[in-house]
Amino acid sequence: MDQPTKPAWPLLPIDRQRRGSLVDQIVAAIADMVKRRALRAGTKMPSVRQFAKVNGVSTFTVVESYDRLLHLGLLSSRRGSGFFVARCTADTPQQAAALPAAADGPTADLLSTSLFSGQSEALPVGAGWLPPEWYGESTLLDAVRHAMKIPAGRLRGYGHPLGFPALRQHMAATLSDELFAHATKIEPEQILLTHGATHAFDLILRTLTRPGDVVFVEDPGYGNLLAQVRHHSCTAVGIPRGPDGLDMAALAEALAATAAAGQPKLMFVNTVLQNPLGTSLSQAQAHRLLGLAEQYDFWLVEDDIYRELAARGEASLAAMDGLRRVIRVGSFSKTLSPVLRVGSICASSSLIPELVRVKMLTGLTTSEINERAVFDAVSSRAYRKLVERLVHQLDDARERALERLQDVGLVPLAQPRGGLFVSAGWPGGDHDGRQVAEQALRAGILLAPGEFFSLRAPSTAWFRFNIAYASEPLLLDFLRSVRP
Repeated sequence: MDQPTKPAWPLLPIDRQRRGSLVDQIVAAIADMVKRRALRAGTKMPSVRQFAKVNGVSTFTVVESYDRLLHLGLLSSRRGSGFFVARCTADTPQQAAALPAAADGPTADLLSTSLFSGQSEALPVGAGWLPPEWYGESTLLDAVRHAMKIPAGRLRGYGHPLGFPALRQHMAATLSDELFAHATKIEPEQILLTHGATHAFDLILRTLTRPGDVVFVEDPGYGNLLAQVRHHSCTAVGIPRGPDGLDMAALAEALAATAAAGQPKLMFVNTVLQNPLGTSLSQAQAHRLLGLAEQYDFWLVEDDIYRELAARGEASLAAMDGLRRVIRVGSFSKTLSPVLRVGSICASSSLIPELVRVKMLTGLTTSEINERAVFDAVSSRAYRKLVERLVHQLDDARERALERLQDVGLVPLAQPRGGLFVSAGWPGGDHDGRQVAEQALRAGILLAPGEFFSLRAPSTAWFRFNIAYASEPLLLDFLRSVRP
């Protein structure tokens, strides 16, 4: 086994006159060193200050570079010890999918702050948000204005550790009625509000895992989650997800292989309208999954942020399990607006206190103003009609997108049951998804290639398309120009 060594750190070839940011250049250079084994697994990286001093860059540049390398799975971090070359990357085929493109121009990085935060001018075909006019703008703006009239007395302190009580009470009543059908009564104290679903996943990983733990994820699955699992130095094991749902045989095989070590600790599952495929688990698959979780004693984290966009009666792990070993993660970013950053964790009464402790330890409370705005919106009479109208818009856009994408030679990976996304690609062919995404970015189009959603490099080039933008002539003309 490789022993951690202290490198005689070289001066990187950073060219300040070259196109591309300093961060892009640093990430590309270190990725190349890992690929060539100039940096071996377990090698300790210089501290942020050391790196900055040797290469004449700011500590902020180094922090962002290290953070991106963590998300790419090339580095791992250990509390109090620093950064190390990740063991699970340099010696496995997964690295090929993780290496960034050359830094001679903009790069389509999954977590790029300039691209996937909505600050780019590129057509956001690969993004996860809808055009502002698709949301109920008037409902949302009225709610925000009302929330700003917060009583003066509420301007003291940080707010309730669990989150705004009125929103939690509303959510508890709604979930008990609509999702759990009164079979399980959800209490407001079982709901913890977060800064969106991504924050919820982070709190769950911080609370229930330790470095080295095995975490099962869907493959393909939510890209930010895959990066988070690696960031927490856990070992991600991908369970294939296809047009018909989870590969239950592969899941059972993976569980049998890891059971002797008491693994996995937990598994993340998108039950309905899975990102990126748009498919849902059948009732039979959900029952089988709960049975395996019981048999092998692991937590199931149900990513349920698309529930309101799905048809009633779709499988719900949380409802079927009664929150005994299922943790439900929700969000309002798909029906209101991602800018509000309000998500939730719904879990057993025994687990919530520890999640609250970790939430307060790592970031104190969440924004009561945002939570008040969400409460005013979702408790209004207009909200249900808003969601119904959004579902109809998405249905129309999806039908149009599937037709247009097939016209330019792309084949859907699955027939989505609803939601925001269609994933499609070219069967066979020699295309590289990342390279096509780089070409698209230079043409003013933001694409999300399959590499963003997979633990292994996809065998064919495919992309996740946001159906709100998938019929734009700019995109279709570009796809025709690169069509095999």
